Parts: sequence; structure tokens; C-alpha cells
Amino acid sequence: MTTVLAVRRDGQVALAADGQVTLGNTVMKGSAKKIRSLADGQVLAGFAGATADAMTLFEKFETKLNQFPGNLARAAVEMAKEWRTDKYLRHLEALLLIADSERTLVVTGNGDVIEPDGGAAAVGSGGPFALAASRALLDVTDLAAGEVARRAMTIAADICIYTNSEILVLELADS
Repeated sequence: MTTVLAVRRDGQVALAADGQVTLGNTVMKGSAKKIRSLADGQVLAGFAGATADAMTLFEKFETKLNQFPGNLARAAVEMAKEWRTDKYLRHLEALLLIADSERTLVVTGNGDVIEPDGGAAAVGSGGPFALAASRALLDVTDLAAGEVARRAMTIAADICIYTNSEILVLELADS
């Protein structure tokens, strides 16, 4: 299980994730990297779900980004279509949270490409906690996107047993 959070504020975009990898009720690793920068730093992507499945989906999504450069929505839709219809891919269990300077999208294996409302979006077991915390911080502070993401993830880690405090935050360059 995991928590991945995207936050937007004043033209800034940040993606944050915890580092915990669990197998059943056992913590297997505490410092996994679940988010990455793609498309020469123009896109941030994170995953929740099975690690091997997510790595496969990252590769597929990066291929779609190369096919449709500068068009995150089109790349995400094409990825979701392939994910849903491909005999092998449709069995992969993960969610992708992706963002560029204009959009934040959640992509699922059911063919969903969702652009959540508001300045934040989250996936994973701790996602609702991180989302609630980020919305509150966005409402009552002037913190930058990256700091909102970090603090919201810390709150989620204090509540969700599948989220740890080994938090990685990536921000879009020149967003």
C-alpha cells in the first residue's frame, strides 16, 4: 500500500509519495521511490499498487508521452485504452497519478482518466488522509505546493498504517 499526492498552487506543481512497501502485514522496505520525473522533467508520475505492475505502466506511459509530446491528456487516454484492452496489461493492479504544468490526472486500469477537482489529488491507501490534509493546508496557509505536499504526507503517515514518513517530493521545473 502507499500514498501518492499531487498539489498545485500558484503555478507550482508538486508530487509526493511515502516510501513504504508492504507485503500483507509486513513492511518489506521503507525507502522505495514511487514517483519519478518523465518527459525531460515536464511530467511527474507516481503509482499506488503492485510495484512490478507500476513499473510496466510507467514504461508504457512514457512511450505514450513520446508518441504525443506535450499532450498529457492524450497520452493518458491512449494509455488507459491500451491498459484496459490489452490481454496482459488489463490484469495489472495499480493506479497512476500524473501531472504536468496544466493538468493532474488519475489513470486506472478500468479505462478511467480522471482530472480531479481542486488543487490536490491523491491515490493509495493513505490517499484520503493526504488529500484532506492538503485541501485544509491549501485553504488556510500560503505555503508553496511542495511544502503543502510534504506536510500533508506527514499527516497521512501519522494516521495510515500503510504510509510511512520517508517522504519524497518532486516539483516540476519551471512550472
